[in-house]
Amino acid sequence: METTFDFDDDEPSPVARLAAIAEAKTALAREESAAVRHARLHGMSWAEIGLLLGVSKQALHKRFGKMG
Repeated sequence: METTFDFDDDEPSPVARLAAIAEAKTALAREESAAVRHARLHGMSWAEIGLLLGVSKQALHKRFGKMG
């Protein structure tokens, strides 16, 4: 089976795409942190937040526990 790669000149370079992904991951992590802090300030438990984010309460507490 022959594999061909069709490179579209209109697409951003691999470096630009990867840089954009890294930037998006940073922005998403910042947003997640703010949302977790907001949820905790409004009385949500680690278990409730974890359920919504699809992670264990232990993982959340380890990552964000210092915020309360």
